[in-house]
Amino acid sequence: MTNLKTKIKVGDQIEVIKGKDLGKKGQVEKILREKSRILVKNINLVKKHIKARKGVQGGIISVERPLSIANVQLLCPNCQKRTRIGIEGEGKNKQRICKKCKAPLASKTEVKNK
Repeated sequence: MTNLKTKIKVGDQIEVIKGKDLGKKGQVEKILREKSRILVKNINLVKKHIKARKGVQGGIISVERPLSIANVQLLCPNCQKRTRIGIEGEGKNKQRICKKCKAPLASKTEVKNK
C-alpha cells in the first residue's frame, strides 16, 4: 500500500461507520500511514490467547487491533456530528475545519497548551 497522508490526527475523536463496532466512538491513539490504518482506544477489541511462561500467567486477554481509516469518520468537537475535514488558510495559517459547521478543529499542540 502507499504511504497515506491523512487529515485525521492523533487525539481526534472518531466514530466507526463500518464493521462490527459500527456507531462506537473513540479517540485515535496511533496512525499507521503505511498500512492506511488507525488504532483507536477501546475499539476493535479481539481476544488473544497467551501461553503461560516462566513469570507470566497465561490466559485470554483483550487486545486493540488497528482498523481501516476508510471505516471511521471524524467527530466535530463543536457540533458533535460526523464530518469531513476541510483545510482553510495558506502557509502557516492553515487549519482544519469542520465541513458542516465551519468551526476550526483544534490541533494536537493546541490541545496540549490548554
